[in-house]
Order: sequence, then C-alpha cells, then structure tokens
Amino acid sequence: MDLLKIIHYLYSNKISKAMTRKVILYVLLFSGLTLWSQQPKIPQGHTNNSKFRQLYDLLPTPNRYRSADGNPGPDYFQNYADYRMTIQLIDDKKQPVLKGEEKIVYTNNSPNTLNYVWIQLDQNRRAPNSFSKLVTPDGDNLMLAPGSFVSEFSNKKYIGGFHIEYVRNALGKDLPYTINYTMMRVDLDKPLKPHAKTELHIKWWYNINNFTQDWARSGYEEFPDGEKEYIIAQFYPRMAVYDDVEGWQTNQFIGTGEFALPFGQFDVKITAPADFVLDGTGYLLNRAEVFTPQQMQRWITAQNEFKKPVIVVSEAEAKAKIAHPDRSHTKEWHFKAMKVRDFAFAASRRFIYDAMGVKIGGKTKMAISMYPPEAKPLWEKYATRVVAHTLKSYSDILFDYPYHKAIAVNAYRQGMEYPMICWDYGRPGKNGKYSDRLRDGMISVITHEVGHNWFPMVVNSDERQWMWMDEGLNTFTQLLTEQRWRKGFPSRGFPKSIVPFLLSDQSKMQPIMVNADNMYNRSMTAYSKTAAGLYILREVILGHKLFDKAFKAYANRWKFKHPEPADFFRTMEDVSGTDLDWFWRGWFFTTDVNDIGIKKVERFYITDKPTERIKNMAKRYGMKVSQFPKFISLVSEESPDFTPDMIKNQDKLKQTPALKQYLETHFTKEELKNIKFPKYFYRVIFEKNGGLVMPILLKIIYADGTSEMRKYPAEIWRLNDKEVSKLIVSDKKIVKLEIDPDNITADVNTDNNVWPKTKRESKFDKLKKRLK
Repeated sequence: MDLLKIIHYLYSNKISKAMTRKVILYVLLFSGLTLWSQQPKIPQGHTNNSKFRQLYDLLPTPNRYRSADGNPGPDYFQNYADYRMTIQLIDDKKQPVLKGEEKIVYTNNSPNTLNYVWIQLDQNRRAPNSFSKLVTPDGDNLMLAPGSFVSEFSNKKYIGGFHIEYVRNALGKDLPYTINYTMMRVDLDKPLKPHAKTELHIKWWYNINNFTQDWARSGYEEFPDGEKEYIIAQFYPRMAVYDDVEGWQTNQFIGTGEFALPFGQFDVKITAPADFVLDGTGYLLNRAEVFTPQQMQRWITAQNEFKKPVIVVSEAEAKAKIAHPDRSHTKEWHFKAMKVRDFAFAASRRFIYDAMGVKIGGKTKMAISMYPPEAKPLWEKYATRVVAHTLKSYSDILFDYPYHKAIAVNAYRQGMEYPMICWDYGRPGKNGKYSDRLRDGMISVITHEVGHNWFPMVVNSDERQWMWMDEGLNTFTQLLTEQRWRKGFPSRGFPKSIVPFLLSDQSKMQPIMVNADNMYNRSMTAYSKTAAGLYILREVILGHKLFDKAFKAYANRWKFKHPEPADFFRTMEDVSGTDLDWFWRGWFFTTDVNDIGIKKVERFYITDKPTERIKNMAKRYGMKVSQFPKFISLVSEESPDFTPDMIKNQDKLKQTPALKQYLETHFTKEELKNIKFPKYFYRVIFEKNGGLVMPILLKIIYADGTSEMRKYPAEIWRLNDKEVSKLIVSDKKIVKLEIDPDNITADVNTDNNVWPKTKRESKFDKLKKRLK
C-alpha cells in the first residue's frame, strides 16, 4: 500500500484532519491485512521465537582459546606426544602375544603445570575386571559362537588386558602409577611446567585376542588352515588428551566411544615372522629389506601407475608361504610417521598386496590394499580403486590428503580406521561369487574408513565424547563421494532413509548431542541423522556454494587441531553468513521431527467493490464508504463478498474501475498495452504438526503439465509455529501442489503433503496389482 497516495487522496477529497489521522493510523496498524484474511492466531501460551532464539544457552561462551567465529583463538594450545617403540609380534599357534617397549616424550603446551599425566590402556577392556563388562547388561538372549563360549566360560578362558612391567622416567627411575580400568595415572617425579617436556618409558605385553570371537576392533583372525591374519591397533599405552575444554579426557573405554588422542611423531620397529607381509601407519623405511627384489620392482612400477592397481605380492606367493610357513626366522619392519595421532599395523603371511599411484595436489600418494586369497575375486577388482577414488574425492571436498599412503585391509566383519590404514569387510562365497549388495557394502565401508583419515585423524575431534563429529561428518562426506563413484549408489544418510528411525520407539530416541557410550542407536543417531542433517543444510537451506565453502573452511581451520561442536556450528554460520541456530537447536539438540502439510488451498478473485471489511472500517471511523480510499481486495469463494461476476472479470482486470483509474493516471497508452496481470490467485495455508522448523519446499503443477519449485525459508515460521499462509499468483491454473516431493527434508508424514488430497494406495491394493 502506498501511504503517500492515501494521504493525497484524503486531502484532495477534503476529509477532515481528525478523520485523516484516524485513517492513516488504521492503515499503519493493519496494512497488508486487507488483501486477504488474517493469519491464524497463535495458540495461547505458545512462545513465538522459541525455535529461533540464539544458542547462547547451549554453547560455551567464546574465549581466547576458541573464538566466536569458529576459529581457534589466539591462546589456543594442544599438547604433543612423540613415541619411539620396539614391538614384537609372537605368532604362537595357541596364544599369540604382543610385546612392546616405548618411550614417550610429552610436551605440555598448556598454561598449566601438570603433576601427573593420564594414559589410555585400551586393551584393559578385555581384562578380567573389565569396566566394560561390569557396566554392560547381559540381556535376555545370550548367543555365543562356540569359540566365544569356550573362551568365555571354560578353563581355557582368554585372559586379556595389559601387563605393565614398568613405568620409568628418563633416568630409569620407577614412577608411581595407578590403573583405573582402561586409564592409568602416572605421577611425575617433578611438576611439568608450561612449554616443558617430560619423558616416560613403559614396558608391557598382552595376549592378542581372537577378534572374530569377541568382535573387537583389533586382534587376529584364524583361518581353517591354522594361519592367522593380524590387525593390530590400540596395542600400546597411549597418551590421553589434555585441552582447554575438559582438562584430561579420562572417560573409560567401554567400547562404543572411540578415542581422544594428541598428535605426535612415531618411530616404530616391529619384529614379526620373516615371511609375513606387514604394513602400517607411516613411511616404511626399510621396504627394500622386507620385500623381495621382485616385489620391490613391482612396488616401483605401482608408484608410476595411476590407472589400475599393480600386484606387488601375488596370490601365488601368499599360497606358497601358507603351504610352507617359516616359523624360525624374523624380520624387522621400521616405520616413521609425522603429525599423526595414532599408529596401527596389519600382518600375515596370507596377504596379497596391490597398489597404485594417485595424483593429489601435484604429489603422488599410494592407494594400497592387503587381503587374503579368500577376498581376491572382489578386492582385486575394486578395493584399491575405491581407496584411490576416496582420496581424490575427499581431497576435493575438504583438503588435500596430507599423508603419503592409504591402506585398506580385508578383515572379517570389520570396519575400523586408523591413520593411513583401516580394516574393511567383504569376502565372496567359496565359489568366488558375490552379490551387488556385498560389493556395494564393501565399497561403502572402504570409502567410510579411508575417509576417516580426514575426520578424526586430521580434524581431530573427541570421539569419546562427540561421536557425530567424526562419524556423522564422515558419513556425509562419504555420501557425496559415493555419488561421485556411481550416481544412485545406495548411500547411507539421505534424509528420506531416516524417516522410519525418526518414527521408531520414542522412549529410546535421543538427540545427536549425546555422549557416544550413552546412545541407544548410535548408527542412526550419530551417523545417519547427522549426515541427513548436513544433506538438508546443503541441498535445502544454504545451497551448494555457501555450504561447500563453509564446510571446507571448518576442515581447514581445524586440521591437525582439536575442534569442539561449537567450533563447527560457529564456523558454518561465520563462513556462510547465515544464522543457523534454529537448525542446530532442532536437529542436533532435540528429537523433534519435521511434518509440514497443506491444510487448505483457496482461490481468490479481484474486486474493487467495497467488501464487508471495508464497510466496517468506514463505519468504525464515521466515514461514508464513498469517502474511504479505494482498495483492490482479494476475495475467496467462501467469502460473503464473493459474487459469480468476479470469476468473469478476472480476464478484464484492467477494466476494474479503481484499477483503471490508477493505470490511466500513471501510465501512457503505449505503456498500458504492455501491462499484464495474473489470472489466478491462490492462498495456501501450511500447517506444521512436527516440532522441527524446516523450509517449505513447494512443487506447483499447472494445467498445461508444466511445474516449478518454490522455497520458503524456515524463518517463515518465526511468528507462528503452527500455521502460515502464502499467496501464489500465476497466469496458469494450478492443478496440484506438493510439499517436498523428493522428501529431502525427512518429512515423517507425507499424507498431508499433496493438494488436492489423494487416496493413498494401501499395501493390499499394491499387492493385488502385482498379482494380476
């Protein structure tokens, strides 16, 4: 409404000053409401802005360690742990053993003086007094494989856990220590001041577990021929994280929450049987000593092959060693790694080994696979190619892969990650055949576990606390990578795929922002729901350009650092220039669901005749209707002001007296020829039955078969959390409206998404059609 024109009309018609002031006041108060009826009233007691209030009550206050824009602050610090280890892998037929000695040089970069340090003893999860066993209910149906039953209950019971022989300082003096299940506190001989270092020496050993019996993340797998494959991780006493958020991270390792680890350097020497194939984190410094001359030549070839994998250790060589194992000789493998948070390795005489080069940022990285003959039909064809694809895709989405290699190791029913190396499932049947589902599952797990090199191996979040920060962000990046591998790949994390989970048992539904060990369904909550939320953020809320820039900025700001949830939230808002507090609050901090529907659609018609509303307004201020300013009103068929003539006059809007007078006053005859008005006016009332705030994605289908998509931002709900309406004008008749036809907003109830309402085909009707 043009207020100046109304004032001009009032004065030109010599309306009294008092009446003029009343009309102007009325227009200012109620402008915009005369075009169509009022919005539905907000239910009594409802807080309008509850979904849009800022996250000040949920996020920590910014400080000099972590800035308000999501960057590390000027006083940000992180401590470092450098390791020098000698490891002995004893391949005993009855009970394999791992022995080790390590020197830890720990650097305190914090502003605090430390009198003790905390060290993680993850193998103690399998100790007789395991905290994990004590706090985990046994359930009603206990099902154990025969080997597990023997190991658990017979006199041949497996005895796991670390045996600590000593903890000493640099001078060889014993240091007092206290073991609290999976954590060990070492009391220092003198306080460790800021920016100072201390040196610890630890000697230890443990019985290696059969991971196929206790479903652990490391251990050995025994094959029918008696030979073993070793995937060794969490095998040494590891420094805990000390930071500005929690001090020492001392949460027990129960098994679900993974690891919080500081960065450092590793110098590791591993002694194992001489005929083993062994690889792990870091540069293998003596490859020429542990490979045969032929294998070394194949390795050199692989470094210059970028199209397909090169077999470095062949199936024939692996089978020859299986048939005639060398149990009397050993070799030493020497590794060195920089800027990593952990170390792991895999070893077996059964391994086939293939590799290829990958060009990233002008440098050659090596994609490598290690697998037994049982996995060859599937792994030889796909595994290393998937590793290479993942390295290229993640580097493009986030930042260039910083390490020189990435290894995928085939292991029974595994999916676990460590710097530069991971364990992955996927073996064909005995006949060598495999289903598409098994193939895609293997591709998916390799992509996921190799992708963990970014989250959390480099962007080093606290997995023990916030599982979603590594699993969820990685699952989302995995989804993008898999779609690059093959469009339509059955990726986890599409919003519509989590709807059944969102509708499941609400008594066990938890927000994403829950500690990892306390989640009922971590796979869906931390992995899939987080990924789906980021997918919505990218596809619906921010768009690719803003999202991709912000997501990449977060990864680059926090690579080789320790981010917290607020750092992610604030970076995404800072770089995208978008207030997303409503989204974080709803998707991450609550279990609310999205359910937006079409409540009502009304057709409106144009008239300049006085409606009941205008008559009442004139009467209220003591004016004659003829004295009241002329308005163009939109009237629905349900309105008492509606007349059939309005339908006929829609094609003659220019002839409407009030409109005609305005047009002839303000435009020339030539200009009038080019002025057009829409023929159709619709008001759509949207209802929100779910607690989650979400944009409205509306597909409009016209009578001529064409269609268009419109998006109304989530902020449309800021003043009314239950109902909102929008006027849709068009030259074409609308025959159908549909909210979010592809369900990329995880709408849990699509029955109310379509107008006109259609009868939903039952499962019985669908079955009858198939049977015909």
